[in-house]
Amino acid sequence: LFYDPAALEAASALVRRHAWTDFAALRPLVPRTALDTPWQKGTLRDLMREALAISRDGLRARARRNAGGQDETIHLAPLEAIAAGGLNIRSANWQCTLKVPQIHISSDPSLLANVEGVLLCVKSTDTEDAALQMRAHLPKHCWVMSLQNGVDNPIRAQQVLDRLVIPAVVYVATAMPEPGLIEHFGRGDLVIGPPSEAQLQLAKDPNTITQALLAHIRESFMASGIPVEVSDKVQQALWAKLLVNCTYNAISALAQVDYGTLAAHSAIQQTMRAVIEEVVAVSAAAGVNLDLAQSIQICEKIAEAMPKQLSSTAQDIARKKRSEIDHLNGFVVREGQRLSVATPVNQTLHALVKLIESEFSEV
Repeated sequence: LFYDPAALEAASALVRRHAWTDFAALRPLVPRTALDTPWQKGTLRDLMREALAISRDGLRARARRNAGGQDETIHLAPLEAIAAGGLNIRSANWQCTLKVPQIHISSDPSLLANVEGVLLCVKSTDTEDAALQMRAHLPKHCWVMSLQNGVDNPIRAQQVLDRLVIPAVVYVATAMPEPGLIEHFGRGDLVIGPPSEAQLQLAKDPNTITQALLAHIRESFMASGIPVEVSDKVQQALWAKLLVNCTYNAISALAQVDYGTLAAHSAIQQTMRAVIEEVVAVSAAAGVNLDLAQSIQICEKIAEAMPKQLSSTAQDIARKKRSEIDHLNGFVVREGQRLSVATPVNQTLHALVKLIESEFSEV
C-alpha cells in the first residue's frame, strides 16, 4: 500500500469512506472474531479483500520482478487465501471446504471457558506453552486429549495443566502445500486409551478419565465419520507410532523424499532396519516390549499405505521451521541413555537434523 502513490491514495480513500468511530468500535471485537467481525453490510473479510486489491494493483505497478520474472504480488498469496475464507481439504476421492460456522478460528484462550473437550494438536515443541496459555480457562470437567507425535506429550501437558491428559495415537497422512489447503494422502483414524501409570501416579484425582468418558469421546468422533478405537494398549500404540516416526521422519527430512522412495532404496532399508532395532531395544528396557518382527512389518505397511507422504519433519525443514526431532529420534536417544541402551543410528539422524535446523533456528 505504501510503495505506489496511486495505491496509497486509494487506501487513503478507502479509510475516508468510514468514520473513525467505526474503526474504533472494532477494537474489542477483532481479538475474538477476527475477520468474521461484522463490518458495514458484511464482515471485516470484505474490507480485507478491498485492501488486498489495492495492494495488488500497487505491487503490479511497481513491476519489481524476481529471477523467475514474477512480480511482488506473489507475496500476497497467503493473505488472499485467508481473505477467501474457509479451509479446503482435498483427498484422492473427495474434497470439501469448511467455512464459518463450521469452523471458527481464534487465538483467544478465554473462548475455552465453555468447551467439553480440547484436542491438543500443537507441535511437541510447543506442548508446555500451549498448556500454559489455556490452563486458566479450562472448565473443571473439561477433558484434554493429546493428538501429537511422540510418547511423552500427555504427561508433559498434564504437569502444566494439573489434570490428566488422554493419550491418543493419530494415523493420518497430510500436508499443507499452500495457505488454506490441506491435502490428505491416507488414513484418518485414532487409538485412544487410559493415561499411563506414570500419569496416574502424578494425578491428584486418578479417576477423572473413565472408560465411560472414553466411550463417549469415541461415539462423538464416530458420529463425525472418524474411526476411533479405545484400547488399554494405547502406550504400545504410541511407541509403535514413535517407531514409525523415527524410522521415516529424519531420513525423509534429510533427503526431502517421500516414504515410497525411501522404502524402495536398499541402502536406506538397512538404515531403517537399524533404527527399528534400536527403538525396539529401548522400548524393551522401558517395559513396553515392541516386537521386532511386527515393528518391521508396521514400517513396511506405512510405505505401502502412504507412498507419497513427505514426513512432517521434512515439511518443517523445507519451510525452515523447527521440527519435532527432539521428541522423536531425540527422545529415543535420551531414553537410551537413561536405560543404558546404545542408539547410534538414532543419535546420528537426530544430530544431522539438528545441524540443518541450526542454520535457521534463530529465524
